[in-house]
Amino acid sequence: MQSPDTSGANTIRHDWSEDEVTALFQTPFNDLVFRAQSLYRQFFDPNAIQLSTLLNIKTGGCPEDCAYCPQSARYATGLNAEPLMDIAEVKSAAVQAREKGASRFCMGAAWRSPKDRDLDQVIEMIRVVKDQGLEACATLGMLTREQADKLKSAGLDFYNHNLDTSEAFYETIISTRTYQDRLDTLEAVREAGMKVCCGGIVGMGEGLADRVQMLITLANLPSHPESVPINLLVRVEGTPLEDQADLDPFDMVRMIAVARIMMPASYVRLSAGRNEMTDELQALCFLAGANSVFYGEKLLTTGNPEFARDQSLFRRLGLKATH
Repeated sequence: MQSPDTSGANTIRHDWSEDEVTALFQTPFNDLVFRAQSLYRQFFDPNAIQLSTLLNIKTGGCPEDCAYCPQSARYATGLNAEPLMDIAEVKSAAVQAREKGASRFCMGAAWRSPKDRDLDQVIEMIRVVKDQGLEACATLGMLTREQADKLKSAGLDFYNHNLDTSEAFYETIISTRTYQDRLDTLEAVREAGMKVCCGGIVGMGEGLADRVQMLITLANLPSHPESVPINLLVRVEGTPLEDQADLDPFDMVRMIAVARIMMPASYVRLSAGRNEMTDELQALCFLAGANSVFYGEKLLTTGNPEFARDQSLFRRLGLKATH
């Protein structure tokens, strides 16, 4: 994988204000995308894309009440809870991911937080993934510092734990854990020496101020997350957000562009919701600075563009995978 060019290191900031980030979002579209693309080129090859694969290693039955999530045990979404996946299945999925060009393999489990006996099994999965020459990422819920240390010792490269939205809007989406709980997990991960994957979701009914505040929280951390996934809400029948209105596609592009400007050395990833995006919208997001996608036909429990469609789009845009 290509290392970011740090020649523009003076653009790395941790002191963004609400007024200036709001002004970014309100910048005329062409000017905003031009600024984001110009800064993007200081740190990355603009025609390269990082490919990650996400595997759900433990499905459903989660006690949390995240309003967007089909894996919550509180909602009737037709999803059947399943136990932790077998190691052999994880190895097979990792091999397929590598053969299809992925460089990072992320494992997700529907837990509030993992128990120690669960963590021991996940550690074996991490080793299997690393044996395939892939970067290993996991999203397992809240972690203690001791658990983060164990995962780091096992070779885990990235830990994903999204903020989802602003602190003010958060309580309308989730009541079973606090915003500070999420920040505490991010701190434990960083202190353990792992890289952070942290972003949020747009299209949940949040306002501009919420998008501004979420990005400020991320960009003003002591270190920017190395990966920033921007998810478009996938409206799942049975969840409280199933009837949420469509997001203006240009709002998605603006979110990508502002994230790129505020965290220029981070990978900004198009995550959930790509299946609902046109090729043209995805191309605009890449132009605005997105340089990573989840690759494969399923993201945890929701659909993702088919492998062949992605390959065709990348060819048409002249994008090549980073390794």
